[in-house]
Amino acid sequence: MNDSLQRAFVAASPRLSPPSTPLRSWLIHGGVLVLWALLFAMAFRVGNVRAWSVGVAYVLYDTVLLLFVGWMTLPILRPRPVPASETASAEAGRPMRRNTLGVIVASHNEAAVLPVTLAALLGQSDLPDRIVIADDGSSDGTAELLTTRYGLAEPPLGQLSAASTTHPGLYWLRLPHGGKAVALNAAILCIDTDTVLTVDGDTLLDHKAIGAVRDAFSSEPNLVAATGVITPVCSRTLTGRCFQWFQTYEYIRNFLSRYAWMRVNGLLLISGAFAGFRLDAVRAVGGFDTDCLVEDYELIHRLHRHAQAHGLPWTVRVLGDAQAHTDAPSSVGAFLRQRRRWFGGFLQTQYWYRAMVGDRRYGWLGIAMLPVKAIDTLQPLYGLAAFGLLLMYLVRGNFGVLAPVAGVIGAKIVLDLAFHLWSVYLYRRWIGHRSEGSMAQAFLAALVEPFTFQILRHTGAAWGWWTFLTGRGTWGRQTRVGLVDADGVGRRGS
Repeated sequence: MNDSLQRAFVAASPRLSPPSTPLRSWLIHGGVLVLWALLFAMAFRVGNVRAWSVGVAYVLYDTVLLLFVGWMTLPILRPRPVPASETASAEAGRPMRRNTLGVIVASHNEAAVLPVTLAALLGQSDLPDRIVIADDGSSDGTAELLTTRYGLAEPPLGQLSAASTTHPGLYWLRLPHGGKAVALNAAILCIDTDTVLTVDGDTLLDHKAIGAVRDAFSSEPNLVAATGVITPVCSRTLTGRCFQWFQTYEYIRNFLSRYAWMRVNGLLLISGAFAGFRLDAVRAVGGFDTDCLVEDYELIHRLHRHAQAHGLPWTVRVLGDAQAHTDAPSSVGAFLRQRRRWFGGFLQTQYWYRAMVGDRRYGWLGIAMLPVKAIDTLQPLYGLAAFGLLLMYLVRGNFGVLAPVAGVIGAKIVLDLAFHLWSVYLYRRWIGHRSEGSMAQAFLAALVEPFTFQILRHTGAAWGWWTFLTGRGTWGRQTRVGLVDADGVGRRGS
């Protein structure tokens, strides 16, 4: 590890001290809360559909976002572009220079799934130049696995091993347990490629994924961060199958939403389980923030802020032709813990970067995306309040309110159904092959999800508020069962 590089890396503060909150940020965030209070109060003052105004606002907000995503994803219908590697510059009779690419596999007690992850990496059609296993203090048998199966000599704590005797590009970075962000930062100091790809120990890459990421960074000099498209995999239990069903359609819609925001250079959310970065850009902003529950999400904010401050035309993308499967929660408890961490980290980041909200200097990111995120901070409150009021009207038999509300809910279900079916069709065109979701299942999901899965998501987010307000957030223990149980997932992903 280069000592001078390490000192410079540590000196580059990942996050500035929280700035004073601009008036526009107070107005946007405060306005969302005041509006909720006013709309909720109407439930006890008026009759008919206006009594459910908080629910109407919730429905309208979601509808506006659906229409935005639907409009911005229409370019997917155009013919798929030829891969950059096939249209390399013919200047001087030479193809374009392809970036070197290294992979960091963040791993803590992942011995059960590491062989699957490494098999996918070592079986790529375009092999990475380096693979570094950032072993974050594993105590489960990871060391034995890496030494006996992959020909790696155990290095001293905090140091990088020699290359594997059986896989020359494979290395082992053995670290004391400090969390994912700490492990990633240590690996970033050790790797020397143009592009670095972060992959979780429970993520299985499609065999063309590395090539797609390398092509994107090689052909777009201003690209500093990119996420692939991920499909969730759960256990084969009945509960696991239910969670995989709901999360599959959630992921489809979410990745189409990322595509939509990418088109206006407002993409903030990438998936750290499968994300590519330009290495010099990550080093320039100080690496991953070790205090954040969602270090990948926070880093994108910092990259955008650095680009604006220095006049750099940096972009962030989602790559439809770079695909992977990842282990996803298979039980209510695991799902709530994941969403608690995700939402708590989201609130952390929204608070730290509140000065960017509504700032025109950031373009659509400042005037649209971040205000939308400000609304999202209280979306669970709107959703849970709407559901709670609906139950109250049912218990009381208040049909004067229920009848018009049923009309609103029915119209929204019809719209959601149309969007679900359209999303599956668009998604299949975008990724270039049949997705995990089917039209029939999408139809059923549109009917059931608003009264089941959405309530569970909002409950996890409410728990995230508690995490944020109390400062008691941690990664928590995660059980990996999806990729282990799902026989054949590697074949589906290749």
